[in-house]
Amino acid sequence: MLLCFVDEGSVSARLDALAMTDRVWIEAQGFNAERGRVLMLPAVAAAYPNRVWIGLGSGRIDLAFAQALPDRLYAGDYRLESSLTAEQISTVVLGFALGSYRYGRYKTVTPCAARLVLPEGHEQSQMSAHVARADRLARDLINTPAQDLGPRELGEAVVAVAERHGAIAQEIVGDSLLEAGFPAVHAVGRSAAQLPRLLTLRAGSQGPLVALVGKGVCFDTGGLDLKPAAGMALMKKDMGGAAIALAVADLVLAMRLPVRLLLVIPAVENGVGPNAFRPGDVLSTRKGLTVEVTNTDAEGRLVLADALTFAAESQPDLIIDFATLTGAARVALGPELPAAYASHDSLQDALSAAARTVADPLWPMPLWSGYEDELQSKIADLQNASSSGFAGSITAALFLRRFVPMEQAWLHLDLYAWNPKDRPGRPVGAEAQTLRAVFELLRTRYCTP
Repeated sequence: MLLCFVDEGSVSARLDALAMTDRVWIEAQGFNAERGRVLMLPAVAAAYPNRVWIGLGSGRIDLAFAQALPDRLYAGDYRLESSLTAEQISTVVLGFALGSYRYGRYKTVTPCAARLVLPEGHEQSQMSAHVARADRLARDLINTPAQDLGPRELGEAVVAVAERHGAIAQEIVGDSLLEAGFPAVHAVGRSAAQLPRLLTLRAGSQGPLVALVGKGVCFDTGGLDLKPAAGMALMKKDMGGAAIALAVADLVLAMRLPVRLLLVIPAVENGVGPNAFRPGDVLSTRKGLTVEVTNTDAEGRLVLADALTFAAESQPDLIIDFATLTGAARVALGPELPAAYASHDSLQDALSAAARTVADPLWPMPLWSGYEDELQSKIADLQNASSSGFAGSITAALFLRRFVPMEQAWLHLDLYAWNPKDRPGRPVGAEAQTLRAVFELLRTRYCTP
């Protein structure tokens, strides 16, 4: 079938170009190019294929619209009309790939019935395929419950990506974390059934070094400051930052960006047990700063503290960390807008521009130093949670900034990694937020002459 996009301004011209039988059919259906409206035009001869008109309203073909197509269209194979621009084709190809995602590990799912036949020689099809694969990787990991995705299995996922691209993966496990200088990672994860670990992937021998850091809390009970049942229900997704960091690494390597890559994932479960870290404990960190634990449910920033310190030791050109870090970011921005913090305004501007380019939304937030006193401790260098409870996302970012050198270019992404409601092309479940925005930032930063 031929897929045709019709906006309100072109309906009359389209009708004038059709045979009388088609015009009568369309007018009888009351088709006025309403956005998302689908109408099939039956074939009149064997050599004249079925055509499907889909309304654009007064808008255009954007990624959100294209992503909904697999759920809106009739079953069958679709080809695109020749009048589309290369940019429009790329948008539809990627949208179709993203919107066709199904998670079927635990039950049989029906594959998407609408299938897009790629145009011959389409230059962007390879990139779209790599983006879609990275997106699936992240969403599959986030959707998998903790019974089948603990720190060990997250490590196996890192190894799989490393093997696919000829990279080097390593892990430091259990008490070896103490010997290697990751005391905060060990403290958070030591009470769980699976041992905590520090996962790394290294690739490339030339070019600037980019360090990606992902929060890998595979399940978060809240620790001894136990979450209520409602707060614990989605905590399988608390490793969403690690999943997206790994997906970005996969995409960077697949597209062969001219960079050296370092991926760092502290992989733990924040459990409850006789050796769980406690409120009031003072933890050591890799940087040498001591942290008073005022809330065991603010554990993500503790494991990231060691991981960021480790990443900075290699003096990368850029550090980007991804974390499902605070409920405060969701209160401020909701589930669809990750909060983005940057060490420099120019870096924030570049990320925002990249996000707009690829329709992967996020929102810039301030590293407001006026809230630093919220992290003061009377018995340690700082405490892990704000005293007042105000500006929780900002104070979490300020906590992390203490573990990044002041001159270091750094981005911190506080994201939700989950779609809480069903929409065409976007089912309830994992979302690889900021994956495309960060890749576009890296592509622009390191590939533009």
